[in-house]
Amino acid sequence: MIGKTFRFETGAVSHTGLARDHNEDRFLAEPASGLWLVADGMGGHEGGEFASGAIVDHLSSVGRPTSAPDLQARFVERIARANEQIVHRAEEKGATIGSTVVALLAYEQHFACVWSGDSRIYQIREGQLAQLSRDHTEANELLDRGAITAAEAENWPRKNVITRAIGVGAEVNLDHRYGTLRNRDTFVLCSDGLTAHVGDSEILDIARKNQPQTACEMLLDLTMQRGATDNTTVLVIRAFDKTEVTPVGNMFDMPEEGA
Repeated sequence: MIGKTFRFETGAVSHTGLARDHNEDRFLAEPASGLWLVADGMGGHEGGEFASGAIVDHLSSVGRPTSAPDLQARFVERIARANEQIVHRAEEKGATIGSTVVALLAYEQHFACVWSGDSRIYQIREGQLAQLSRDHTEANELLDRGAITAAEAENWPRKNVITRAIGVGAEVNLDHRYGTLRNRDTFVLCSDGLTAHVGDSEILDIARKNQPQTACEMLLDLTMQRGATDNTTVLVIRAFDKTEVTPVGNMFDMPEEGA
């Protein structure tokens, strides 16, 4: 059974910000492959840039998948290779380096969100914004265990301490969510440089009303107006349905988040 096909309009920006002297963020936009990602490196000038760059370098070779499971397999295999390379570099340097990653994978009408760390992916559908990823942070882990309240998590002194990243250990620990695309679904992928200054309602308003590239530039401008204390990267992807056929079931062999 033939599934629906979509075309994608993509916008992207990445900026050092006003407080840093270099940009450790990297991004990849490969609509032909059905892959978009943001990586936010950590570990200083050499370490952070190397880590996020290694992720983008490996994933840029993903090519054209033949199915949703094939796209998933290509993604996971390349992330594992990037992780190994980053771990090796960290051992050479005697330092901890790594990178968050958040990715959107799309094949026919199927999509998957994959992430490690606190870079985020949002979905806008029928005028509503939903955060599809869940930040891998110390505050969220304590909240999930019932050790702190939501109000305490919001003001937690170590709320930006992340608990997962690529390159910080031999094991790659990713979370996944998946779904089915609809016409004009819009996705926002970003590093935490954006969400430190721009609220969810503002992201919704700007991304919903504007073309993807314009939306990216407006979100960056708003971040800059508010101090841009970190590197900031934003991707906005809008899907347009090219066919009208009977949908088929989910093809990604991915567990739901937390499964």
